[in-house]
Amino acid sequence: MDRRVLKTRKAIIEAFVGLLEEQDFEQITINDIADRANVNRGTIYLHYADKFDLLDQCIETYLQQLLDACMIESSTTTPVTAKDALLRTFRYLEQHDSTYTTLLTKKGIPAFRSKLMTLLVQGVEEQMDACGIQEGMKKEVTIQFLASAAVGLLEWWIMNSMPYPAEEIVDQLIDLLELHLNLHAPISG
Repeated sequence: MDRRVLKTRKAIIEAFVGLLEEQDFEQITINDIADRANVNRGTIYLHYADKFDLLDQCIETYLQQLLDACMIESSTTTPVTAKDALLRTFRYLEQHDSTYTTLLTKKGIPAFRSKLMTLLVQGVEEQMDACGIQEGMKKEVTIQFLASAAVGLLEWWIMNSMPYPAEEIVDQLIDLLELHLNLHAPISG
């Protein structure tokens, strides 16, 4: 993709998230976004069908960035554990807290939390497939429980201004999750 197109899209998405920090999604207009991004209204429509499409693509962009940040290139000598991936994720969230706080806490955009939950469900399922499940536990119930717990903790941590460092919150989360999974097993990535 052309650099100018990427730069324009980045400006539009950043302007949009900046507006979301200040007001509800329903109140934001295409004109507001164009003014903040310093582009013409028509430019936005060249890239996005409407503000709902912009929201969807914004969510996809930031989830992909989060996913990319948590994945670690594995080497043959050092396998990647779930703890490693979680620590990278929480550190990334610390560095980009205002964007993710906005996306997680705005009542008008529950789609971000929902898509984050879907990603975590997939990750927990992959980990369970690699490590197995405790005897007597239902796989789908365990997956939903662990993913919901992780999203809930992440949401609490962000909404409460990250009261603990990433390392400490990840250690606590790992201790809780290890009651159900062997998280020291390597993950694919």
